[in-house]
Amino acid sequence: MNISAKSYAKVNIFLKIAGKRDNYHELVSRFVRVKNLYDTITFIPENLTNEFNLIGDFGCEIQKNTIYKAFLALRDNCPKIDAYFRVYSIKVDKRIPEFAGLGGGSSNAATFLIMANKLFNLYYSKEKLAKIGAKIGADVPFFVYEYDSANVTGIGEIVEEYEEEALDIEVVTPKIECNTGKIFTSFRESFYKVISSEMKNKLLSMDSKDILKEFNIFEANDLYEPALKSYPQLVDYAKKDWFFSGSGSSFFKVKDNG
Repeated sequence: MNISAKSYAKVNIFLKIAGKRDNYHELVSRFVRVKNLYDTITFIPENLTNEFNLIGDFGCEIQKNTIYKAFLALRDNCPKIDAYFRVYSIKVDKRIPEFAGLGGGSSNAATFLIMANKLFNLYYSKEKLAKIGAKIGADVPFFVYEYDSANVTGIGEIVEEYEEEALDIEVVTPKIECNTGKIFTSFRESFYKVISSEMKNKLLSMDSKDILKEFNIFEANDLYEPALKSYPQLVDYAKKDWFFSGSGSSFFKVKDNG
């Protein structure tokens, strides 16, 4: 029997930098799940390799894939997971563009953790799964909690549900692979600033629609300007009422936002 689940994309309604912690940047952000853009992950009973087998169009080798990392994290505590995935393959129907600021890899890892938790009767709490996920990627905890909208702070590990009207989001992803490391380097060298406590509290308490009405693309995302410096061709996609997600290259708008 095949087991399937949807692995949704996200956008950052706003993304502000709050400081540094070790080699990481602390952020203040609103993550919103994009219901019309998702990958589909399926466990299928076909595996001729007798080892972990991932089927899908990925832009990285298997050892760097977030699903593989999630598999390794769970296998340490549950040997039957290793046996199962010697018989079953994991097939991923990829629709979320990679290197696009939409969290596709993190979403895949979180969806795998949720599926495996249920299938193998691990009974891990969301908090425990989120801690496992945080070691795989900064955005994974958000997807583990399965909130439609959440305030995300720290280095991505603090996720608090934000209850608001569901948004109908349209996403456009240029064929520009934005290098997150390069953009953060540009931010540190030329655009570094830290959000004030007052602004942080304001943004975290505002509805997403109101944020997008009050702030422009530069004000909403601290990484847009350094991304634009690194990839000037992004400017062609920065149209009225469109915003920038994560470190790019995706732009989004709320369909009924004008």
